[in-house]
Amino acid sequence: MAGTGHTAGLITAREAGLVACRRCGQVQEQDVVSCPRCHATLHSRAPDSLQKVWAWLVAGLVMFIPANVYPMLITDQLGSHSESTILGGVVDLMHHHAYGIATIVFVASIIIPVGKFMAIAYLAISVQRKWVLNMHQRHKLFDAVEFIGRWSMIDVFVVAILSALVQLDSLASINPGIAAISFALSVVFTMLSAQSFDPRLIWDADRADAT
Repeated sequence: MAGTGHTAGLITAREAGLVACRRCGQVQEQDVVSCPRCHATLHSRAPDSLQKVWAWLVAGLVMFIPANVYPMLITDQLGSHSESTILGGVVDLMHHHAYGIATIVFVASIIIPVGKFMAIAYLAISVQRKWVLNMHQRHKLFDAVEFIGRWSMIDVFVVAILSALVQLDSLASINPGIAAISFALSVVFTMLSAQSFDPRLIWDADRADAT
């Protein structure tokens, strides 16, 4: 075997004629249709994995646009009305010298989502086109995408907390804007895209490169 050499001397479960249940983890022969433990349907690779990845990723990208264009926070205070987008909120925080909070909001609301879009697209394209890449680095990138996904909702949580706490009738009130719903949907769709990706496809692409 030539090429990357990462799989030299190794054998995959598929090559050994085995398949693991994605629900409970029990290993069976490849000709077994359903898991005898949890009765889930067995697949050596998740069906239509990449198609689902792209579908959810595009949906997430579409929702990310209004999440940054429309107001995230609507504030009414003593008769004055103001609306803040995500970037507008970051700028306001910086004007009030809250640089630490502004950095957190900017990273969680802009950098992390954009980074996830790029990472998932990179993984999907590298598998589809069977690029000659380091298999273990791609697995680490996939793990990183799943890890940072839990921090993507911080902006929505802040809006929800402020909306619940600041409701003083005619004096002051804070309500979520349409961007909050769009941002939440974008995060959910991106998480579904990452979960739809079957990391075992990385092994297949790597072995195809090495043969």
